[in-house]
Amino acid sequence: MDTNFKIVTIEEDFDHLFNMTEKELKKISASRMIVTSKPGFPCRVSLEDAEINEDVILFPYEHHKVTTPYKSSGPIFVRKNAKKAKLKINEISLMLNHRLLSLRIYDVYGMMIDAKTVKGNELKAEIQQILSTTSVSYIQVHNAGPGCYNCQIIRVGRNVA
Repeated sequence: MDTNFKIVTIEEDFDHLFNMTEKELKKISASRMIVTSKPGFPCRVSLEDAEINEDVILFPYEHHKVTTPYKSSGPIFVRKNAKKAKLKINEISLMLNHRLLSLRIYDVYGMMIDAKTVKGNELKAEIQQILSTTSVSYIQVHNAGPGCYNCQIIRVGRNVA
């Protein structure tokens, strides 16, 4: 039996970053960039690759807020006026399909219990296999090459939409 899952995006609104000056962005270790290739600038709110010539902000983001040695932050891109991705249960964002991904697997305490690398087009089957283990609480998805955080995957019950 397949285990249902949901991809969870970053919930925050980052539009205020686009109103900051270069000096203000530098103070928070952020950079304004113009997209030069697609794919290449994946937005962590919309879970879509930004379009060529689109404005994005690259900045450090704490994506694993736990009180364990696995607390983590790293660089992410966000698009101006990004709309939060609304993925259905068991739906994989197209942004993930063409990337080599690193899956970091955690227990309920935020301790990493496993890690795997998978091609994006094989992600769904891998998620279902990982979540079949009851000790797994959630999975964080990173791009394998640059190691940047993409999204989190949680187990869901049959009645969750």
